[in-house]
Amino acid sequence: MPNTSSPINLQILEEECISICQEMIRIPSVNFGEGVGDERAMADYVAAKLAEVGVASELIVTGENRVNVVAKIPGRDSSRPGLVVHGHLDVVPVNADDWSVDPFAGIIKDGYLWGRGAVDMKDMDAMILATVRAWQRANYQPPRNILIVFFADEEAGSEYGSRYLVKNRAELFEGYSEAISEVGGFSVTITGGHRLYFIEAAQKGINWLQLKATGDAGHGSFINPKNAITKLSAAIARIGAHEWPQVETKTGSKFWSKIAELTGEKYDPSNVRPLLKHIGGAARMLGATIQNTANPTMLTAGYKANVIPQHATAVVDGRFLPGFEKDLIDTVAKLAGEEIEIEVLVRDKALEVDFEGNLVEAMKAAIAKFDPEGIPVPYLMSGGTDNKALSDLGIIGYGFSPVKLPPDLDFFALFHGVDERIPIEGLKFGVKVLNEFLQNS
Repeated sequence: MPNTSSPINLQILEEECISICQEMIRIPSVNFGEGVGDERAMADYVAAKLAEVGVASELIVTGENRVNVVAKIPGRDSSRPGLVVHGHLDVVPVNADDWSVDPFAGIIKDGYLWGRGAVDMKDMDAMILATVRAWQRANYQPPRNILIVFFADEEAGSEYGSRYLVKNRAELFEGYSEAISEVGGFSVTITGGHRLYFIEAAQKGINWLQLKATGDAGHGSFINPKNAITKLSAAIARIGAHEWPQVETKTGSKFWSKIAELTGEKYDPSNVRPLLKHIGGAARMLGATIQNTANPTMLTAGYKANVIPQHATAVVDGRFLPGFEKDLIDTVAKLAGEEIEIEVLVRDKALEVDFEGNLVEAMKAAIAKFDPEGIPVPYLMSGGTDNKALSDLGIIGYGFSPVKLPPDLDFFALFHGVDERIPIEGLKFGVKVLNEFLQNS
């Protein structure tokens, strides 16, 4: 009969999590974008680790070497809606010459595990695998059904991963109502030494926009008042220099008011910029979540030095807060002017869920058990995760891949960065918290 209490040896759980993460980093599952990536070896590794402890999994191939892994862990109460616990197998490319260590060696140095994917997100993948393996060895059964999914292609749009499975294998997710994944549950030490755990409860939406100007083609030596490049440059300059107004969101209100409370500052919903100085390196991301943003990222025009082209195009990376997509589109159109055509190249929704309920309480309790001084807070993420795709099926998602970080570590700089690394003690903390959370969710 399955165990219903926690029989897990936490020391073994920690050690195995570290070794699995090392082995995963040594598998270079690089996603180059535009359909070029390779999760095959990583998927085979995950499936083998699950099979070793008697967990069957399905490998779902969605393209050449694009592979997803799905496994079901039966719960004690199958009448309850289940929980999806998901990670992604791919990592972004790396220029090894820029690193101080081999990015795919998985070495441990100075108290850190180094390598591409250490924080994005083979650390969480390892936590998930180590936890499931520990449960199987102890004959432990969680309180409700858990669907373990390791997606392909998260780093390049998820077309071979979560979006494919949601569209073509939606039956896999029937009976599951909530999900957890990456970019949340990590600690940030703010002014006053307060240690907050940022739990992702909202994500900005995406509008990648192509702007096109049309003018009169002609000789480069002539006067040309209808130069397409001139029109486009002026439009892009206006968009790039625009100061977007700060707006309050439900998640932002909870986050910034807590920062103000802990630091003794005044909370002004219309101007939270003075609070950014209290959150250290986290301001890199959080500063972009108090307003819409629109950053020009690409320009294309011309084919010869003495020829004025008829057309010029640019791409703007627009990100909108939950509920403020129309404001982004309308403002960019106004700034661009009537002569500029605008086309939406890529659009993805914004997400925002309530920071309350049994799942959130389980997160808070798990953190409190291993860090009684920790303060869980919801935050709004500037990017996105595979939870966006799952939301199409009505699944409510949070970012909860717990890790306790040194106060002086600029964690956000490590995502897709040089010398990516995760603290060993933080990883040990994370897998214990994840195990505790899943046993009580």
